[in-house]
Amino acid sequence: MGSDSIEISVKGKWVKVPALDFNGKSILVKGKFLKVASVHDEWWMKGELEDPEAYIKKLKEQRSRRLRADVFTFTQELPGSLPKYAYPTELDSVAAARTTRFEDWWGQLPQETRKNVRRSQKRGVSIAVKSLDDELIQGIMGLNNDSPTRQGRPNAHYGKSFDEVKRDHSAFLDRSDFICAYFENELIGFLKIVYKGEVAAILNLAAKASHNDKRPANALVAKAVELCEAKSVSFLTYGMFNYGNKRDSPLREFKSRNGFEEVLTPRFYVPLTKWGKLSLKAKLHRGLLGIFPHSVIKVAVSARAKWYSLTQP
Repeated sequence: MGSDSIEISVKGKWVKVPALDFNGKSILVKGKFLKVASVHDEWWMKGELEDPEAYIKKLKEQRSRRLRADVFTFTQELPGSLPKYAYPTELDSVAAARTTRFEDWWGQLPQETRKNVRRSQKRGVSIAVKSLDDELIQGIMGLNNDSPTRQGRPNAHYGKSFDEVKRDHSAFLDRSDFICAYFENELIGFLKIVYKGEVAAILNLAAKASHNDKRPANALVAKAVELCEAKSVSFLTYGMFNYGNKRDSPLREFKSRNGFEEVLTPRFYVPLTKWGKLSLKAKLHRGLLGIFPHSVIKVAVSARAKWYSLTQP
């Protein structure tokens, strides 16, 4: 075990942060007033964290100020079940689609979503599964530069160089696929799927707003489910379904319309210090989205969207 640093992507930019190397994994500590430790890229790990007690013990022994934590958190993999440990537990709201049979997933979709997948085919969109190469990187660069904004917010990937785009998408290449949507040889959307055993996860999903009428995003998700069935993957996840008390957004609506449902999975929070124990009781670990009511969050999100619309060229 040793102290080191790693580079992570934060809002589209790579930054160096302190990290604790243990058992081949990097542990990061985030937060100012409440320092919370977690395994870097835990969401993309194959399987669950083994021997959490060893991590807890080592974190309690940590003396580096930059890596000293008040709370250690880790999650339990799908499918949702009873907690395996007696640590303080809350439930993660995971967006998941069951993918054991494509026809079952397809049959429970809203009629409009099925129409969108067919519309994509009728309007000339072709789907191909690719690996990351120079041609695909060039295509992603074009997709990134389609608009300086994305979903009403500044597009952090707009104007990135070839090397920057290559670095952004080079993780987990040994167990991932790039599902690509083309229109007349132009990349108009892509989805990166990472396989984790019985579960797969969507790491990136982006489409050109200028080709939204062709519904490439719907076609990409359908192909991802098809791949999961072929690889005997039981669940496809797409981040969180609800983020704290934030209960609606265009992304949540997209997930719901494409067969993703809320699956609750245990997340453990282990206090490492007295301050950590007190903060857990006060629910401070939940952050603003987990503390403020939905009505307040909705007003704040609306205000932010208006601010972006006024400040973006």
